[in-house]
Amino acid sequence: MSSVSLIVVGSNLIWPNAYSYLHSYSQCVENRQPSLKSLPLGIKQKTILATCNYEARRRGVKKLMLITDAKKICPELVIANGEDLSPFRDVSKRLYALLRSYSWNGKIERLGLDEMFLDVTDIVSYNLNLLNRNALHRSFFYLSRDDPERGFECDATDVAGCVHGGGQVSSATEAGLLDNTVYMRLLLASHLARYLRLKIEEEGFTTSCGISTNKLLAKLVGNKNKPRNQTTLLALKEGDALSFMDEHRLRAVPGIGSKITHILEAFVLDRDVEAADSHSMECSVTAGEVRSHPGISPPTLEKLLVGPGSEKGLGNKAWCLLHGVDETPVKPGRDIPTQISIEDTYKGLNEPDEIRRELILISTSLLRRMHVDLVEADSDPPKWMAYPKTIRLTTRPKTADKPYSWVRASRSEPLPSFVFSSATTMTAEKIVEKLVEKTLLPMFYKLNPARRGWNIGLLNVCAANMTGTDGGVASGRDIGVMFRRQEGVLREFTVYGDDDPAENGQTQTQYTTAAPVIAKNGVKVQVSPVIELTERSATTAVGDDVQMDDYAGSDGEEDTWEPDHHDSQQDGVEQCPLCGHFIPLFALTAHDRFHSLEEDGSGGAAS
Repeated sequence: MSSVSLIVVGSNLIWPNAYSYLHSYSQCVENRQPSLKSLPLGIKQKTILATCNYEARRRGVKKLMLITDAKKICPELVIANGEDLSPFRDVSKRLYALLRSYSWNGKIERLGLDEMFLDVTDIVSYNLNLLNRNALHRSFFYLSRDDPERGFECDATDVAGCVHGGGQVSSATEAGLLDNTVYMRLLLASHLARYLRLKIEEEGFTTSCGISTNKLLAKLVGNKNKPRNQTTLLALKEGDALSFMDEHRLRAVPGIGSKITHILEAFVLDRDVEAADSHSMECSVTAGEVRSHPGISPPTLEKLLVGPGSEKGLGNKAWCLLHGVDETPVKPGRDIPTQISIEDTYKGLNEPDEIRRELILISTSLLRRMHVDLVEADSDPPKWMAYPKTIRLTTRPKTADKPYSWVRASRSEPLPSFVFSSATTMTAEKIVEKLVEKTLLPMFYKLNPARRGWNIGLLNVCAANMTGTDGGVASGRDIGVMFRRQEGVLREFTVYGDDDPAENGQTQTQYTTAAPVIAKNGVKVQVSPVIELTERSATTAVGDDVQMDDYAGSDGEEDTWEPDHHDSQQDGVEQCPLCGHFIPLFALTAHDRFHSLEEDGSGGAAS
């Protein structure tokens, strides 16, 4: 597979090892057909290469290339169809379970199919306290508090794998670093990283790994010695992290997307810069050149990056990224996803038969994913661990001259109970056909009233609002979290007097502004701002097109258990496309009904 990041969090710092199951899609194909391992191999999705193996990359092929361009560069390139991601998801799930079995605190965060962050603060701290400094070369790393024989031997006199930075540190003893907690944590983390990498290789997949003090640095240093190695960033002095960040091209920094890059590049060079393709990693300035520019500061970045409708604080977040600062925590792993969504893009769907055909294909994949992620393995009859209560359909017209998420319209309905029927009651084909005919097509025509000619460029079907079999709410659904998040969203629009209302005992009044909407074919849809911040699992984001998997070195797709990265959905809440308000998932159906009554003239006051 491709990337995994192992993170060790201690006190106020984060100590990560950034792993990569390398070119995971390619390896899945190679493991099924070993004869391909020595050949340049590309994984095709539609007309582009979703990814390629390192043999292809050595010959000049890059991921996200058009198939035609890749063939011109490497005529002998072998193309494998990657439209069906099921094999890749199965492998990802298996390796995720393997790594999670070594986590003491359960904090393992997935980023796409092939990358993960693990918080191993406790296991490293435990072993640091037990380390015998008089016999470092015969150290034992304990993998269990209860079983002293479960673990592995390691030589703790030196860091495992490659090292970047830290001067000419030869060993902990010779360099006098035994009392340097940062160094010793990184050293122990590197040995745990190597041990886990070898466990993954036993499953037939090579890995790369970066070890550093936060997700951002770990990801970057993990790219240093690919494809089959690990690298530890020894940022032991104040300027070490800055020196490391400064050498990277701005676009290669996780969290800095194409739009942010274009704005800052033009500012630093003081001239117009041609906007690069959103998938391009090309950039003519380094992070160091931007950071050290006399005109760059958090307030300046805020003015440059914040536009109408975008979140405040982007300038400070970009400033932190340029300095190698990333305080985002590792989220706990979960057995049940908050939602499952499948989407596909098109050159333009205009006929009813085309819409029906594609909805059947998407629904078939969705049903298969639900059975993989929500049904206990080897249970007969199938035992559901959770039930999604809501199905959401999202459409977007093909608008080449507009931002990708310019007009995304969504509609939610209760998920019909027949979806959970056993194979003896109703076949999967019958379930999909009934779901499309009875639920999804009516939803589509409510979003797109015209008979034909919609020019649809995207379809997304999502099963959300997970409820446990015990009647409780599945992980990721906390109404308290929803209200706290809503408070944070509304804080930007809170109007205060000259004095602190809390100190004077005054009533605090909030004025909120809904997201801008436009009318199209009788349906109100949200217009995305030019630049916005999109939060996502394992994501440090600055800009509307920026996430941790949107930079050099990542071969993964979006987190398969998270919302689509262009959606307005956050954990447990979703932004209504009609009024712009954030609504808890369990209330979406009632909220949609409210707007339906309002459109019919029978509703009450505006929401």
